[in-house]
Amino acid sequence: MAPGAPSEGLIRKHFSPAMPVSHNVTAVLGPTNTGKTHLAVERMLGHVSGMIGLPLRLLAREIYDRIRLRTGDHQVALVTGEEKIIPAQPRYWVCTVEAMPSDIEVAFLAIDEVQLAADFDRGHIFTDRILSRRGREETMFLGAGTMRGMIERLIPGVHFQTRPRLSKLSYAGQKKITRLPRRSAVVAFSADMVYATAEVIRRQRGGTAVVLGALSPRTRNAQVALYQSGDVDYLVATDAIGMGLNMDVDHVAFAATRKFDGFQFRELNPSELGQVAGRAGRFMNDGSFGVTGAAEPFSPDVVDRLENHNFEPVRMLQWRNTVLDFRSLEALNRSLNMLPRQDGLTRAQAGSDVVALDFLCRDPDVAPLAQTPEAVALLWDTCQIPDYRNISAAEHAGIAGRIFEFLRTGDGHIAEDWFARQISLCDKSEGDLDALSNRISHIRTWTFVANRENWLKAPPFWQQRAREIEDKLSDALHERLTQRFIDRRTSVLMKRLAQRGELMSTVEEDGSIRVEGEYVGRIDGFQFIPDGETDGSPGKALKAASLQAVAQEISARAQAVAASADPDLTLRRDGAILWQKAAIGRLKAGATLLKPRVEVSAGDQLNGSDREAVQARLEKFIERYVARVLEPLIKLEESEGLEGSVRGIAFRLVEALGVLPREQVANEVKALSQDERGKLRALGVRFGAISIHVPLVLKPAATELRLLLWALQLEKDGKLDLAALPSPPGQGLTSALFDRSTPRGFYGVCGYRICGNRVVRIDMLERLTDLIRDRVFWRPRIAEEARPQGSVEGGGFTVVPDMMSLVGCSGEEFEAILKSLEYRAQKRKVKKAPAAAIVAEAAPAADTVAATEAEVEVEIAEPVAETKVEIVEPVEAEIAEVAEAAAVEEPAGVEEGASEAEAVTEAPEAEAVGGEEIEIEVWWPKDTGPFRRRIPDKKPQRREAAPDKKPAGERHKGRKPPSRVKPAPEPQRPPRKPERPPDPLSPFAVLGSLKAQFEKN
Repeated sequence: MAPGAPSEGLIRKHFSPAMPVSHNVTAVLGPTNTGKTHLAVERMLGHVSGMIGLPLRLLAREIYDRIRLRTGDHQVALVTGEEKIIPAQPRYWVCTVEAMPSDIEVAFLAIDEVQLAADFDRGHIFTDRILSRRGREETMFLGAGTMRGMIERLIPGVHFQTRPRLSKLSYAGQKKITRLPRRSAVVAFSADMVYATAEVIRRQRGGTAVVLGALSPRTRNAQVALYQSGDVDYLVATDAIGMGLNMDVDHVAFAATRKFDGFQFRELNPSELGQVAGRAGRFMNDGSFGVTGAAEPFSPDVVDRLENHNFEPVRMLQWRNTVLDFRSLEALNRSLNMLPRQDGLTRAQAGSDVVALDFLCRDPDVAPLAQTPEAVALLWDTCQIPDYRNISAAEHAGIAGRIFEFLRTGDGHIAEDWFARQISLCDKSEGDLDALSNRISHIRTWTFVANRENWLKAPPFWQQRAREIEDKLSDALHERLTQRFIDRRTSVLMKRLAQRGELMSTVEEDGSIRVEGEYVGRIDGFQFIPDGETDGSPGKALKAASLQAVAQEISARAQAVAASADPDLTLRRDGAILWQKAAIGRLKAGATLLKPRVEVSAGDQLNGSDREAVQARLEKFIERYVARVLEPLIKLEESEGLEGSVRGIAFRLVEALGVLPREQVANEVKALSQDERGKLRALGVRFGAISIHVPLVLKPAATELRLLLWALQLEKDGKLDLAALPSPPGQGLTSALFDRSTPRGFYGVCGYRICGNRVVRIDMLERLTDLIRDRVFWRPRIAEEARPQGSVEGGGFTVVPDMMSLVGCSGEEFEAILKSLEYRAQKRKVKKAPAAAIVAEAAPAADTVAATEAEVEVEIAEPVAETKVEIVEPVEAEIAEVAEAAAVEEPAGVEEGASEAEAVTEAPEAEAVGGEEIEIEVWWPKDTGPFRRRIPDKKPQRREAAPDKKPAGERHKGRKPPSRVKPAPEPQRPPRKPERPPDPLSPFAVLGSLKAQFEKN
């Protein structure tokens, strides 16, 4: 091996080495309509195995279907860059030239349209197949007669067959589109020209089918079927029909003779014109060709060449080295830039794969991952993903680099969530022709990726998924093409326009637009929706006839919206702003939660001052609506008069949209003084045991708005689809089952807390904790005050119906709620009370019930003028003091030395009589009662005297006796705080005075 030559294992050849050059190789050359492809298929079916490479995916599908009908599905395989149908043991392979497998040996091999070896873009691939691919028994090259000299030079000893055209081809001159004969194909060289020409034919002749090379096989076949069945008599296509697509065309008319070849606009040479013109006349039927539209008539010399198939021979083929060195990126680039060593070959210009490789070699994130031969080879494979979308070189290289990073990191596969997102972006069947064509181009890229071996974890699934999306887009595109170019009603209207010069258009009360009495679309809000829900279906001229009426109507609507009152506008839960039940705007996330921005939902018909007026009106409406519904949060956000930690808590409350779990700010709240708490209470804040919240924003309207503002932020971050936002629990429900599929934080914004398997309204939880606190630490405030139901002597509480009714559940669900609030249960045995005592205890006195109802009424009534009633909420220190007192207080009659838990357990109920014992479940708050955290005993252990030491009396003999140290006094319970004098303005004092006056009278 020569020094510096790539070693074995570091060189990969994409295709098998060349067979003997003269081993049964036949070149079948001739013009179009000579039956070359048909001959190759018949020859292939005569062998035990075979493979044919075709220039187009559409043609490959056509040949595959033909062979499948003759041999059966299990005998033939289809392989293209975007589609693979491979049975278990196929005999015959139908492929695009680029996708021909390199590791399959067959008896017969054919390459069609070999003259494409001179093409600047794909020529090097055809050249490599001509030089290196052979069949074991027979090889056949099919193409134009212009290739004879090059094939003879490159493959000495090849056998040539020249086949004459089966029918005559003649020049018909220039004709207007309106004068074209039936069964004509009009050829253009861009999608815009194809659509414009098809529009003219539709207006003048009733309809046409459309065929472009970028169409999927499904759409192309559907359009060709329209033409072949006689539903339409005309076909408008690009020069893709020149690559072997077989249709019953009698006349080919060139609408242009210039095209963009990827580098520049240029005139088609006679051989290219002859390839397309030759589609006219099939089998024994003669055909004609000519020009139409703005195309200039052909010169006599060009006409003679086309009629007699006399073209300049191909003198140079494109070539690129296929023996690549993957030892490094630099070695790979050197091998790609090698020059050919054989006459008649020229190095091909850099294709999209070479350009992508050049970009990625300079990418600091990608290049370091390609340091081994295997990694370099993998990078080259990713660069060969075709650029079906015709995007910028940098963007295409970025996609290839991203896929390479996936394959080189992680588990060595493309991340399925990322791939699923790319696929889902194409899964939209709405839009106009350009949008659908663009999505089909995108899905073709991902279909190609899905068909690469071992790039995905589940290739069959993603191949099927991509195929389903492509089929859906193809059907939608076929439908749009049919609506746009085969619309009898529109053709009639266009004829009237040509005759009269203008069309009458009107706007109905329901927004319907009619032109000459024909419905062409409707106005919804500020949007004009054409008939068929696409912009392309009515046609440009028809739309122009209706746009004047649309513009006047939309301007009038804009002025009405600008002058409307707030009640005329409605904010929907999905963020849409409605006017007269039509969406005219939409909310988007703004700089802050409480300041969303507004986007006007309108087309190009709303512009200028009208659009600005609508924008200003909607912004004002949203500003007022938020300020009215979430007024407490607006005041907290402004934070007037708040400083330090108070301002911080206010900011946290606004950030949490008015509901903040107390544990998140426990230290900050504990440090607040009563004056600081009072400032927050004045702004509507309530300090509960479970949460710090603003009760006014828990109302249904405020909750809907808070939920929308929260969802807008998640949508902005890409974490939530606003259309999939769940509905909050039903209005009036105190609790509901916990739906685990809801987004994180959803129930908190709705004003609920997750407690086990249920979510409970925050205000109900606060009432429950208040009810429990009154019973756990209950002490009589006046003589002979009855113990409330659920309170237990010795501390703790038992579950009573009042507690369960607050949260709307019972049994295990209620116990789960208590446990989520960190309550703990203790089993206790008590003596069963007589039935009479139970009834007496369960039935409260009539005056107690009346007093309770009166208290409720006083609490919820509006404050009396000039009277300020302040309900002081329990401070943490006070709660802790009462809990400690209740926890350390031992019941009478407990033996000395018994543990606290045993004492509480064995203590009988004061009111219980009778001898039968029952077991009850007593609940305690966290770190109280028997569940209180204990401090371990730290008394020092008495040390034994060592046997070899002196007795205690002798050790201290002669010394001064140590002074006696008094033991530390037992810790005393802090004195009870003096009771606060009753507030004469409190609701209870007012109720007491009213009751005293009533008794006196």
